[in-house]
Amino acid sequence: MHRIHIPKNVSYIIKTLENNGFSAFVVGGCVRDSLLGNIPNDWDITTNATPHQIKALFDKTVDTGISHGTVTVLIDGIPYEVTTFRKDGEYKDSRHPEYVEYTDDLILDLSRRDFTVNAMAYNDKSGLVDHFGGINDLENSIIKCVGNPTTRFSEDALRMLRAVRFSAQLSFSIDKETLSALKEKSDDIIKISAERIHEELNKILLSDNAFLAFLTLHETTLLKNILPEFDRCFDTEQNIKYHLYNVGIHSLYVAENCSKKLYLKYAALLHDIGKPDCRNTDENGVDTFRNHAKLSTELSENILKRLKFDNKSIDKILRLIKFHDREIVVSKKAIKRAIIDVGDDIFEDLIDLKRAEVYAQNTMLTLPRLKTYNDIIEIYEEIQKNKEAMSLADLDINGNDILKLGYAGKDIGIILKNVLLHIINAPEDNQKEKILKFIKKNENLWLKNK
Repeated sequence: MHRIHIPKNVSYIIKTLENNGFSAFVVGGCVRDSLLGNIPNDWDITTNATPHQIKALFDKTVDTGISHGTVTVLIDGIPYEVTTFRKDGEYKDSRHPEYVEYTDDLILDLSRRDFTVNAMAYNDKSGLVDHFGGINDLENSIIKCVGNPTTRFSEDALRMLRAVRFSAQLSFSIDKETLSALKEKSDDIIKISAERIHEELNKILLSDNAFLAFLTLHETTLLKNILPEFDRCFDTEQNIKYHLYNVGIHSLYVAENCSKKLYLKYAALLHDIGKPDCRNTDENGVDTFRNHAKLSTELSENILKRLKFDNKSIDKILRLIKFHDREIVVSKKAIKRAIIDVGDDIFEDLIDLKRAEVYAQNTMLTLPRLKTYNDIIEIYEEIQKNKEAMSLADLDINGNDILKLGYAGKDIGIILKNVLLHIINAPEDNQKEKILKFIKKNENLWLKNK
């Protein structure tokens, strides 16, 4: 018999409903995760009590999804979603039912859910309620739709991305019929909002099986509908000695090898999407991709804005893509220049990205680069430790000091920029009096050539 340990607050909600003549169960993801031996992030409860009856039994509730039968019950300040057994009306927008009807039938409620592993319910009285074979699919590591998969995806097109995401997160395979329906209905994904697509892509990229998941997205043509700019990279070969794979496969390997920072994962995924338009093949059959970083940055900006990324993430991702191919010489001067250009906030991420590229290329030729990157980080850490000037804010003077010398407007910026370039090469001169003398000595040269 499968037993699940239900937390105290959740048990209190279920017992309160049961003591008042209703039935109640934990349901969905919390049941799935518990059976897998994982700690659920959320505990959802389903009951035959109506929202009005639920609200009458608990002191603190919030009408979070009242139109669809969901009430949030607050216990010790912690929210728990309690939803009435229901059956859905017709889906006309490939996302939401036109209406819901309450029912006393738990099985009918479970039958409308997406996948068998999410269509199980449990309470201590009845034990596990598994009408659709969820426990068997858990044991066999399979993602399978409840009922007809074409119907399930027609109702809610987002379920197609969720199938791939659950497969990636749980290391499960996708049932044959479910996979076939994914291919059949993939064009419907364009009906889903950018925000929801973005959210699912985030979870896929951060999973341990993102590589295989993106191959599934490509093979089912979901990727063509979501990220056509990246999808075409699988058709772009790289006939060059440093590469072994087409652009798409290479980029997935880079994403797999870099650290689990979401913005870094996206930079890895998109860093070469300009290559299909930049490819040139010489008479010997060798490919070149001049200016691909610039075009990749421009294409990525369009993608990130289309998927409603926040501005901070867009800024970091685009800077990483822009400079991913930049050569950095192992010298303090060159590294400081690179830090200023790239940005101190993501410089280590850039080196992480470059390291990931080593493993996604022909390692017989690229592995020696790892020592270069280790040496760069060693010098970078020394710069950080010594708090050497890397920006205008690090200088021992500011704009007001230049203003007092009688300069104004753009001249102040020109002088500060040149002072910073000098201090980068001579950090020992970062003292106010030394800087003022340096300005007087060079001001005519700087402003003459402005």
